[in-house]
Amino acid sequence: MTPEEAAKRKEEWLERMKREGKLTRNPTEDHKFGLKVLQNTVRREILISLGSEKKSFEEIKEKFNLNDHMANFHLNMLEDALYIEKIEEEGKVYYIPTPRGEGYVENVELKK
Repeated sequence: MTPEEAAKRKEEWLERMKREGKLTRNPTEDHKFGLKVLQNTVRREILISLGSEKKSFEEIKEKFNLNDHMANFHLNMLEDALYIEKIEEEGKVYYIPTPRGEGYVENVELKK
């Protein structure tokens, strides 16, 4: 993805999040919540493992040896913090990183 395409995707994503009412926290609270979510190693590893591709609920469950409850818990936390989003294709649930999630991986994890 070119920088221009990435910028356009991010802009469209931000507009959609605003329309859906998901960007209602003030920035300070938003960052605090995001930090809290990513303090958990499993959640960070799930986000990193997504890279720029989608993974199914079952793939994530299997890769991280999680039961349904724990997988839902971690994925819901990442989704609430807007690091990932859920998509459905042909009756199957997948997760993909959002521009915020990609930014975290690119600017924090890859720079370690």
